[in-house]
Amino acid sequence: MNNGRIILASKSPRRKEILEKAGYDIEIRIQDADETLPNGISPEKAVEMLAEIKASAVKREKGETVVGADTVVAVDGEILGKPKDENDAFSMLRRLSGREHEVFTGVCILTDNGKMVFSERSDVRFRNLSDEEIYAYIKSGEPMDKAGAYGIQGLGGEFASVASGSFFNVMGFPIETFNKKFLEISKIG
Repeated sequence: MNNGRIILASKSPRRKEILEKAGYDIEIRIQDADETLPNGISPEKAVEMLAEIKASAVKREKGETVVGADTVVAVDGEILGKPKDENDAFSMLRRLSGREHEVFTGVCILTDNGKMVFSERSDVRFRNLSDEEIYAYIKSGEPMDKAGAYGIQGLGGEFASVASGSFFNVMGFPIETFNKKFLEISKIG
């Protein structure tokens, strides 16, 4: 289905791919913005705030729809961002090994009709990983640009599975919920 043109305030190739496969025409338009979060913010509120910051930083022309998004992995209430280096990636993957954690993606939609901000949660289960498996995965390079140091749509799918919620949300964009919300905001006015 062709849903029109969207200005995506994200350089994530996964978000672009998900939206294009859903029939949207995507233009990437990114503007640097201060993404500093207040201390103690919940993962759910953090992704909503970051999505809104990203979308609001982009200059939107009349008639354009701008979409910002951000994804975080959370374990024990602590946000795990993208790893700083291989040691950080190892530490994250070791911590996630053999347990369940949450993935939150926040989305902000800006249109002539207004603004809509929402987030979605998915629960992900990791099987137990040996240190050798973790090192081999890090050597692949895949963990280095992903929240929580893994990509479920890639090699990480060998040890991570969605326990509840949307697979696409774990990839970085909850397309099912987005389609509903986009339809809602498009009908306003």
